[in-house]
Amino acid sequence: MKSELKIIYFYQYFSTSSGSWGTRVHEFTRDWVKDDSVKVKIVTSLYYKSDLVRKGLHYKEVIDGVDVDVLGISVNNKDGFIKRIWSFLSYSFFSSFYALFGRYDVAIASSGPITVGLPGLIAKHIRRKKLVFEVRDLWPQGAIELGIIKNPILISFAYWFEKFCYRSADLIICLSPGMRDEILAKIQNRRVVSVCNAANIELFSNGIQVDLNKYDLQRKKYAIYSGNIGKVNNVEWMVEAAKHLTLMGSEMKIAFIGDGQLSELVKQRKENENIENLVLIPLMPKSELVGFVQSAAVSLVPLANTPILRTSSPNKFFESFAAGVPVVITTFGWMKDFVELEDVGVYCNPDSSLDLANLLMDFKPSQDSDFYIDIARKHFDKTTLAKLFLDEMLELK
Repeated sequence: MKSELKIIYFYQYFSTSSGSWGTRVHEFTRDWVKDDSVKVKIVTSLYYKSDLVRKGLHYKEVIDGVDVDVLGISVNNKDGFIKRIWSFLSYSFFSSFYALFGRYDVAIASSGPITVGLPGLIAKHIRRKKLVFEVRDLWPQGAIELGIIKNPILISFAYWFEKFCYRSADLIICLSPGMRDEILAKIQNRRVVSVCNAANIELFSNGIQVDLNKYDLQRKKYAIYSGNIGKVNNVEWMVEAAKHLTLMGSEMKIAFIGDGQLSELVKQRKENENIENLVLIPLMPKSELVGFVQSAAVSLVPLANTPILRTSSPNKFFESFAAGVPVVITTFGWMKDFVELEDVGVYCNPDSSLDLANLLMDFKPSQDSDFYIDIARKHFDKTTLAKLFLDEMLELK
């Protein structure tokens, strides 16, 4: 008889496809619990793009067979640095009670922020449980390169804490080959496995009709950007490209679907500078977003021009292929290598908005939609990647 595996998953940003955020943890865990011998509890907080809603200081739900414990701690990308740090520290403190008193065999601490390492370390060093450290972003290096963390004492502590988490882990799961290489350069004698963000092929590949006329869009006559409207995503570059397209009299538009710290600034620029080829669409559930991605000519996956972002693993990269759409990427590293090897998109200089405008002017996908969907199914199917993650944990027992 199969022995039971109880997993506790510390992850601050849980959402299902009814929310407007990545669904990796939801997709993976609901696959895991299809095996009756696997039990999962997720400890999360209230991210503003999630479909979870406040119901007091704490509440519990069962979502697709997975126990979800929600701490009433709000996380919002629009908040200032101090408030966000406070929410991260609050989550790590209160979730530590689950690490101390919960019933589980394996703890997963999903970073960033790196502060989520605290309940994971308690699970490892006090409870003597197996620890899986999941690296979604290379904290603190990314925050330092982007100028978010500047205090030298805080930087030194953050780097020390990062290495302590790596050394304590029985298994390190990272979201891209680039991250794996960065981690292996910092720490030896630890198992580091790349399990990329996955694409829900069933959700993104099935044709969904959307009302493009509502936003003055035409099918395959726009490039789509979906996600966080912030500094890290090179938003100004896309706005400037839309301005060039407007001046060129092009039919091609750039559609933003999302929200973030720069949302108001982008809205003001569109109005003040009369950027007709920039279309702003409010944040929407992922299940509704699908049709807009499918109807686009190309999906923009832009990142700021900093070395650490070459290791990133953005959801939109995988989901675009699942929707049958190629991508424009702006970083060197593993994504550029993949795009060129599989012929699923193009690289564009992130420092030249005119280059992007010229690229989009007469953009035509080099393949039909089924080609991109097949690539997603071959490399990024959620069921295959969920099984890889689970199999790695089963090896720890």
